[in-house]
Amino acid sequence: MKSEQIKPLKIGELTARLPIIQGGMGVGVSLSSLAGAVAAAGGIGVISTAQIGFYRPDFEKNPLEANLKAVKEQIILAKEKAGDGVIGVNIMAATRNYKAYVMAAVRAGVDVIISGAGLPKNLPEYIRGSAVKIAPMVSSEKAAKVICRLWDRNHHCAPDMVVVEGPLAGGHLGFSEKELSPFMENNSNDISQMMADYDEEIRRIIRVCREYGEKYEKEIPVVVAGGIDTPEKTEHALSLGASGIQASTPFVATEECDAHSNFKEAYIRAKSDDVVILKSPVGMPGRGIKNAFLEKVARGERGKIHCRQCLENCNPATIPYCITDALIRAVKGDVENGLIFCGANVDKIQKISTVREVIGNILGKENI
Repeated sequence: MKSEQIKPLKIGELTARLPIIQGGMGVGVSLSSLAGAVAAAGGIGVISTAQIGFYRPDFEKNPLEANLKAVKEQIILAKEKAGDGVIGVNIMAATRNYKAYVMAAVRAGVDVIISGAGLPKNLPEYIRGSAVKIAPMVSSEKAAKVICRLWDRNHHCAPDMVVVEGPLAGGHLGFSEKELSPFMENNSNDISQMMADYDEEIRRIIRVCREYGEKYEKEIPVVVAGGIDTPEKTEHALSLGASGIQASTPFVATEECDAHSNFKEAYIRAKSDDVVILKSPVGMPGRGIKNAFLEKVARGERGKIHCRQCLENCNPATIPYCITDALIRAVKGDVENGLIFCGANVDKIQKISTVREVIGNILGKENI
């Protein structure tokens, strides 16, 4: 795409040189190495706080304490790598002890907090008095209206940025199984229509943000996520009125990504028919790579579950598997017995590259 179309991503007084955010991927896929490299290259690097302390020796005995220590460790390390780049964290609103994670990130000096997987109703309260920017993640105009109204009424503020995660994204998805049925049935015509319809949804979300931005005399940039991996797709997102894009899957198969090499190779080997819509233990649909683990889950096989208090509304007595265990096994390299979340276009990844190469492939090489 043309260089004049590439403008910095401004979030209040915070500025990233390039309009690209690397999405937060847990457990342990996007930590300080990946996030720091993306920020140093001019984008916004994002650390996922989901069970972030899994690598620490105290994780098994006290997962919360280990996770909060790791939040601080990883933000500090990422900022050292980033120079004057922008570092964010992704904290799921469904996280147990959500406030504690937010406060740990604020104390560690993070620049922006992105929060989805539920509505972060009280996030403005938790960061009050700090310079941290806050960005809810939504998938619909309805969700955007709800969170903006809640923050307006209860906290007298509006988001600093909004991330719109579309149906091509990886991991947990903000859509019902019915809405995702075209992907389950691999119906290309219905998928194309859904994506065309979703363009209008994005425009509606942008209008909501513009309305609340005018009320609070600020610009609320909207960043679009899900399946954006070429300059043409970036250009399309910007043409809808977005201020930038978020990408996750393309950054996994990079030298800088924090995941085990086996995890990266699983992305490179994946074909389009290996990508499935699955149901996570907490009931949300997700997208991942088909493997022996998911086949066992489909057969109803249930292993031993040791709860580490990761998500609200998760009952260890009834869940089919522990999502923490499954994600940790995968990120550590046991890709046949773990859960490998991915985006819809994982089959496009052919080799290990670098963060700068990925950004060039998404924004156009002349723009980095």
